[in-house]
Amino acid sequence: MSSPDPAIDANLAVALDALLAEQSVTRAAARLHTSPAAMSRTLARLRRILQDPLLVRAGQTMVPTPRAQALRDEASSVVRRLGALLTPGADVDLAALRSTFTLQAADLVGAALAPGLLRLARQEAPGVSLRFRAEELEAGPALRDGRIDLEIGSIDHVDPETQVEELVTLRMAAAVRPGHPLTEGTLTPVRLAAAEHVVVSRRGRFTGPLDTALAEQDLHRRVTVVLPSHLAAMTLAARSDVVCLIPTALPGAGPSPLTDAVTTLGLRVLDIPLPLPPLTVGMAWHPRHAADGAHRWLRDAVRRTLRAPESAAT
Repeated sequence: MSSPDPAIDANLAVALDALLAEQSVTRAAARLHTSPAAMSRTLARLRRILQDPLLVRAGQTMVPTPRAQALRDEASSVVRRLGALLTPGADVDLAALRSTFTLQAADLVGAALAPGLLRLARQEAPGVSLRFRAEELEAGPALRDGRIDLEIGSIDHVDPETQVEELVTLRMAAAVRPGHPLTEGTLTPVRLAAAEHVVVSRRGRFTGPLDTALAEQDLHRRVTVVLPSHLAAMTLAARSDVVCLIPTALPGAGPSPLTDAVTTLGLRVLDIPLPLPPLTVGMAWHPRHAADGAHRWLRDAVRRTLRAPESAAT
């Protein structure tokens, strides 16, 4: 009568590997930190399952049967694969990493991130490529189905399972061209409201937090143009008399790479004489990437680029 099919038991594979490697019940028991009696019972079970004695006594020692010799390498290989399968992921080999990461961010955030991330990738993971997408996808579903790996910006609409980390908090300031009338004298709410403004809005909205703050002073600004791009708005401010709002570092904080474009365009930054809510830039990802070594490197690279840009140059 044939014996019933054995249930898959990884412990049996580990025991078989130890027994065939040690060719001794006592040594196999010591290797697996169990008792010789328990190992002897396991050997008996293996003999029943495999219908082979596996180890037979020859004087004071035990020798493997031909079937045991044939199984030895395979048993060792299976145990190694089990170990790899059930061991927490090791650090990724960045030098050998070949991957393309897709990040969704506003153009200003993308422009601030790209140089630092590219520098870090060249130094640490030269096989990595970066693809930036505009804020065109609903982040939650796009993260869930893998269309984007990371969302970076003002994270306000997320699914419950989405993991979010705040990176840096900024304040809003006004940016104007050199020689703009607002650069002379004290900037007051009245003078700010009287100037021409450009508003950045992907949805074409004319108003924002500054309008709320001005309304509390019974003031209303004149918005002459709405653009969907921060960089386009800043370029317009550099070439005309419109005022553009830009994010800048909090007082006492180090410089933010998000103001690099301001410097490049030669804009003057003016403190807004009104209380405005701070802007928090964060990153969001799906939890399936939480333990992935390559994705951990990406998140760490974003942190280093936005929180301490000077470290990206080291």
